[in-house]
Amino acid sequence: MVLKDILAISGQSGLYKFIAQGKNAIIIEHLETKKRSSAFGSAKVSSLEEISVFTENEDMSLGKVFDLIYEKENGGAAIDYKTEPDKLKTYFGEIIPEYDRERVYNSDIRKIIQWYNLLHTLNLLVPDAPEESKKVKAKESEPVKESKPEKKGTQVKETVKKKEQAAGKKKSPGEKKAPAKKKPSGPGKAE
Repeated sequence: MVLKDILAISGQSGLYKFIAQGKNAIIIEHLETKKRSSAFGSAKVSSLEEISVFTENEDMSLGKVFDLIYEKENGGAAIDYKTEPDKLKTYFGEIIPEYDRERVYNSDIRKIIQWYNLLHTLNLLVPDAPEESKKVKAKESEPVKESKPEKKGTQVKETVKKKEQAAGKKKSPGEKKAPAKKKPSGPGKAE
């Protein structure tokens, strides 16, 4: 899932979209209400892209967890996050059998399922494409560079001379300046 600009703020319900960076705060927009506000440096703001779930091996990114839920539900919504804790653990265990049951709490599972359902209702769930198709798409979208013949040294010198002539006649390093004419210091006096 692409979760880069979606934020969670500790102590506030719902999810937010990053809008802009201010001097002392970031401008955010609540995904459900569309109200904009500021989140200051004292708020604990986390991008969903940076959040991961503890597993027995390596931690799993939240985007990957959302992909697994998406596959399990065939693009549909997950179970209600207010379901009994035992059912939530069983459901989460079906999605990620190797999740660390000691470090992933019921509240974490509730949040993940709540966020998934919220993103699902807002049609913001875009599953990641497999790696091979990403590489093929990247190659297809690369701009084709036209090859131009390189300029030779003499052509560069001629171009520089033409630019100098257009800007006004410039003296070459070997030329000396002509002495400046002095103005008479007073009326009728010549030096």
